[in-house]
Amino acid sequence: MTDEVKQALAPVRAQLLSGAEAEVRRILAEARAQADSILRQARYSAAEAVDRARARGEADAARAAAAERSRGRDQARSIVLGVRREAYQDMSARVLAAADELRTEPGYQRLLGRLVTMATRAAGPGATATVRPDGGVVARSGGVVVDCTLPRLAGLAVDELGDQVRELWTP
Repeated sequence: MTDEVKQALAPVRAQLLSGAEAEVRRILAEARAQADSILRQARYSAAEAVDRARARGEADAARAAAAERSRGRDQARSIVLGVRREAYQDMSARVLAAADELRTEPGYQRLLGRLVTMATRAAGPGATATVRPDGGVVARSGGVVVDCTLPRLAGLAVDELGDQVRELWTP
């Protein structure tokens, strides 16, 4: 992505990022609370299983406890990963919705003009730009297609967060 493109997208990215970060923090707080509750229940269930196994005998109890702890860890990890995936998908959907809402903002026509200029330059000589009903533009020149639609730009903004997204739910 060129500096000119980054600079042109900076206001969009900043707005999307700000909204997305706030929403992700809220979602992750809920996800953490849910994961903590699930982990507590998994630990409680594992402790009960260990007590039952101990009653059947020391040798059986040791094997059963180890297996149950392993399953509990696997289950807890699976739940945490599922919650993280859901949070990421929800964040992506919210970023896409926020990008869609840009079309109703007063500065959208100015943004659209900048996107047309940027896309046609990137597509090359003789490029034509088509304003898309879902927001933004697509420019074509020969075999070159430059997609500057709002959904595509929102996706790129989320992708560009990279490891920053993982940091939002890592303690």
